[in-house]
Amino acid sequence: MASMSSTLVETVSINYEDFNESFLTCGTCLCTYDGGEHTPKLLPCSHTVCLHCLTRIAASQTRDAGSFRCPICRELITIPRGGVPALPPSFLVNQLLDLMARQRREVIPQCSSHPGRELLFCETCDCVFCRHCADGPHSDTPCDHTVVPFSIALKRMSEILLYRANECLSKLGSARDAVASELRRLEAAATAAEEAIDRHFTELKAALDKRHSELKSAAAAAATHKRKLLEEQLKLIDAEKTKVEAECSGLQQQVEVREVSSRAAALGARLGDAAALAEPRENAFLAVDFAHNDAQQRFLEALAELGRVRTSTTFPGLCTLQLESGCVCGLEVAVVLRTVDYHGEPRSTGGDPVSAAATLDDAPLPCAVTDLDTGLYRITMRPWSAGAISVRVLVFSRAVRDSPLRACVLPAAAPLLVWGARGTGKDQLNQPVAVARCPKRREIYVLDAGNSRVKVLDDETFAFKTHIVNEGLSGRSCTGIAVTAEGVVAVNWRTRTLTEVSVDGSTVRTVRSERLVEPVAVAADVCSRRLAVADNGARAVFIFDAHGNIETEIGSGELGLVGGLALSGDMVIIADVAVRIYDLQGNLRNTIAPVPKGRGGYGGVALERSEGGEGGEGEGECVIVCTRAVRGRPALVALEAGGRVLAACELAERRPRRVAGLALLPRRRALLADLAGDCLRLHSNTYKAFSKVFSLKS
Repeated sequence: MASMSSTLVETVSINYEDFNESFLTCGTCLCTYDGGEHTPKLLPCSHTVCLHCLTRIAASQTRDAGSFRCPICRELITIPRGGVPALPPSFLVNQLLDLMARQRREVIPQCSSHPGRELLFCETCDCVFCRHCADGPHSDTPCDHTVVPFSIALKRMSEILLYRANECLSKLGSARDAVASELRRLEAAATAAEEAIDRHFTELKAALDKRHSELKSAAAAAATHKRKLLEEQLKLIDAEKTKVEAECSGLQQQVEVREVSSRAAALGARLGDAAALAEPRENAFLAVDFAHNDAQQRFLEALAELGRVRTSTTFPGLCTLQLESGCVCGLEVAVVLRTVDYHGEPRSTGGDPVSAAATLDDAPLPCAVTDLDTGLYRITMRPWSAGAISVRVLVFSRAVRDSPLRACVLPAAAPLLVWGARGTGKDQLNQPVAVARCPKRREIYVLDAGNSRVKVLDDETFAFKTHIVNEGLSGRSCTGIAVTAEGVVAVNWRTRTLTEVSVDGSTVRTVRSERLVEPVAVAADVCSRRLAVADNGARAVFIFDAHGNIETEIGSGELGLVGGLALSGDMVIIADVAVRIYDLQGNLRNTIAPVPKGRGGYGGVALERSEGGEGGEGEGECVIVCTRAVRGRPALVALEAGGRVLAACELAERRPRRVAGLALLPRRRALLADLAGDCLRLHSNTYKAFSKVFSLKS
């Protein structure tokens, strides 16, 4: 072990491993030359072999005891009279050995108590020791610690230090380049800001000069008009004066009384004309008034508020990205960017230049950035197929900490919540055939047909409130429910009646008609108190007025089996094997998203305005949310009235067995009534409009 350590020390100290192996090691026994047993001897053939090997080779010769062959070139070597030790030494190798010995004395740390003994380093204990001085695990007794010569440990530490120093220098260089690049961008931004200021104020100066010219032109025009009138009056006065002077000329030589009287009468008439001309027809008043309103004050105030210099303390390297919810094919995916400053404090204002780029399986995916002006930014996109999504976000053209954010887009959506189980308790259901929500009362109404009741839940916590029980709900034969101003209305297919029930269970009104055959679904318009009833026996939809009289029949035997029905102030939505939109007069407006014949149908439909009030009130684009099943695979679909699909996703992971009803909840959620599963299922219903048109495939 000591010999091995010596070899390692020589190799590492001089750093000539290949040279040491070739020239300072005996080619026969592979031992390092020294001044003792392995003294280097130079043979007549110029090869160098250690004394130990030559003695062994000479002793093995049996035929000719006075010679032997060189173990390298096989040349015959004659043994001198003094024997093998008398062979000349290899002076070159001895000089190299002396050089290495001097270097070892200079470089290799040695023990002060044992001269010539190299210090060792224990990597396990992280300490330096001499094996002849140490006690315990570092004595001559073998142990499991990793021990290397101290010189090698120094070299390793030096290499690690050099590597880290180079890495630090590289990062500092990169940091310097980044700061220098930011300085260049700052100079460019400052130049652009100055140019924008100059350009804007040039436009303002042009507007001021234009107003200045307009006022001067108006003043000049007013003065010209007044001057013209006064000059015309002056000309009239001069003409009259000339006439009077002409009349008066020769009047003294006139001796005829009649002529004098006539001229006096004429001058009397002209005197009246002169009196009329004595008053200027136009005045000399001309002034410019800037105090007639507060325009100048408002201009000064607006000028003081005109423009602003915006800066930001956002530090992109500390900003984070977070998915709002899971990524599901066909639903909107939202990523929230949270901005912070250099100290990690959240920002409370927006305005930063944020750019985003998204890909789906390395293909570009359109995305949009919305500044919430609270330090938060929302990046939205809609993947229409499953795969790997990547979102890269830059602030000031610098990547944020979590960029790129990667996620997996699932092919189907799992429910956010599954509520209920089969039974008769307050948290149990038996054949929930329909569900509805009242935004005003913030309640959910579940038509629990198997238990002949309506279960009332809180629309936020799903906590049980009460059961509505009424004679019109008996017989386990109710199939549809809708919210009214007083409570709910339910349709009973067996009794063919519509019963409106208040929240305390009392009957508000009952609607019957001989034209009803097999009513299965009902919808209500709260404002007009109209009711729409889908009748699968008559293959039609009947609209009843507030007095219970039929005012419109839609379909007239041409509809399929209706699975969903919705009513607003201006339209009726009927979902059978397609979504059909009618006006209140029964005219078909559009047929959208049909299901291939014999492969499925719709199981629930609800209306929501993208803007405006609930239940179709107010202005705004109408969104139709419905559930449909194709070949036994249920899906949640959001449509525009024009036919464009806003969102479409399959329902997976404990998928509903038969969706019978649908209600829309706040925060873009949809509550489904699973008839066969005896439960309610809550799903995300993110349908915000997107530019890409998606066609439903069979």
